[in-house]
Amino acid sequence: MNLCTGVDEIRDALRAARAEGLRIGFVPTMGFLHEGHLSLVDLARERGCGFVVVSIFVNPTQFGPNEDFSRYPRDEARDVALLEARCVDAIFLPGIATVYPEGHATRVRVSGVSAPLEGERRPGHFEGVATVVLKLFNIVQPDLAVFGRKDAQQCAVIDRMVRDLDLPVELAFGETAREHDGLAMSSRNAYLSPEERALAPRFHAALSEGVAAVRRGASTDEAEATMTNALRGLPVEIDYLRLVDPRTFLATESRDCELLAVGAIRVGRTRLIDNLRIVAPSDGATTPAT
Repeated sequence: MNLCTGVDEIRDALRAARAEGLRIGFVPTMGFLHEGHLSLVDLARERGCGFVVVSIFVNPTQFGPNEDFSRYPRDEARDVALLEARCVDAIFLPGIATVYPEGHATRVRVSGVSAPLEGERRPGHFEGVATVVLKLFNIVQPDLAVFGRKDAQQCAVIDRMVRDLDLPVELAFGETAREHDGLAMSSRNAYLSPEERALAPRFHAALSEGVAAVRRGASTDEAEATMTNALRGLPVEIDYLRLVDPRTFLATESRDCELLAVGAIRVGRTRLIDNLRIVAPSDGATTPAT
């Protein structure tokens, strides 16, 4: 396995892989890996990638001034061991100065889909995401890049950027990996106390109730009220619980396309996000997809 910290190092490893005619798969992460991240490596393999690169970089530009950049969980040695066990071909571990050298002045802004929900509550977040992803794409130049659907709005922003800029990379989105009780796997789950961890699965249950309401024919307002009521009286702070079009992240009453029950809550000091897709088949019925 190649462990690379510099741009020239990772490009040398990739040059050799391309000379062998291997399809390059790329999984960008911020580390503190869990089974959800590792499932994205597996998805890259399933999509025919003979050489898989995983980047580990906690990107400072996507954190707001009052967010958790300094305390974001990190365990590089553990991450490397997990990726070695998964037979990853290369790990890219750049430092901040490598990604953002002195004088770095370019930012990427994706309008529209980046504005609602997470974009409204975390100003500059998606600009930081788009900038680092585009930079990593330019460094790695993958044939396929894989992201997790738990960060659904991030997936939509990246998809929009790739299409708008005609980037020569195929995107794949892996399903949300969940704990046995439905809680979406997340590096930030490490922040939860035992009591908070016991409470957190109620978030997924609330989204599931919203999906069930839609399947019964509920309106958008009714489905959102159902999700809110499912958490009422619990010691959590609801940021938002919405039913949206996953292409725009705006509210919709249409039932002829895929919908997304999406939310963000705080359990103690920990902010959790999650979503459930609602796929509309040709007969007009709606079925959930995690």
